[in-house]
Amino acid sequence: MSTIKDVSGTAFVVAEYRAEENRELAPIYFDPVVELFLNDASREAAARVSSRFPAVKDMVKTRTRYFDDMLDTQIAAGIGQVVILGAGLDTRGVRKRSRGVRYFEIDDPATMELKRLCYANARIDAGVTLIAGNYVTDGLIDLLQSNDFEFDVPTYFIWEGNVMYMPLATDKQTMVQLKRHVHQFWLSFDYLTKSVITKTTGDASLTVLVESFEAMDAPWVSGIDNVDILASEVGLRVVENMTTGQLYRKYRGRQASSPIFHHYSICTLES
Repeated sequence: MSTIKDVSGTAFVVAEYRAEENRELAPIYFDPVVELFLNDASREAAARVSSRFPAVKDMVKTRTRYFDDMLDTQIAAGIGQVVILGAGLDTRGVRKRSRGVRYFEIDDPATMELKRLCYANARIDAGVTLIAGNYVTDGLIDLLQSNDFEFDVPTYFIWEGNVMYMPLATDKQTMVQLKRHVHQFWLSFDYLTKSVITKTTGDASLTVLVESFEAMDAPWVSGIDNVDILASEVGLRVVENMTTGQLYRKYRGRQASSPIFHHYSICTLES
């Protein structure tokens, strides 16, 4: 079986934080599937990161709720396909099954194999098309085309926890490819400001957070300060754009304590 040595450490860390919400008295979402992937090694890796920057847990939990809600909205509006880019240990294909909606996940072979094994061991018929590959180097459109994706069906793309790990030019190219080839789609992604990436916020705790991800060999390399300009450059339109601070207040009913929530946002674009 694949282990934390084979699958990206960040995937396990994110999954651990997502699972933690299940044990809250008033959880803002429920993910009964994610525990399948977790073990002592993943708990230790997650604890190392959160010990240096506790707010990282709420960053993950807040975005999980947003993507869950937006997925529900898109399904209710009639989309027929959901594509999760750099899916990691995402469980929405199982948790959010809906008649007439097909799910596709793209990530490296080790991650996809781990998910297959865990679902099989739990006797879960996920019904998700797990695509082993790198959507940048292997070609996003080619990967979709070779797995029976229908380019003329309205589709929702979830791009969670990906954008900041790649050069902005690569992020833009991914959006341009979707614009060129997918007839009608919506795309949600989370992003950080440039000052976080460059460690120029003036807040030492945010620098510690950036360095924690560098230590996991998963450095953040791109930030976005104006998503409206970005969307215009790639021919898309911003449907909504909110800081995670605004979302945290909406979901929890109180202010977030860390300044990271002013620098970390989530948006949804449409073609």
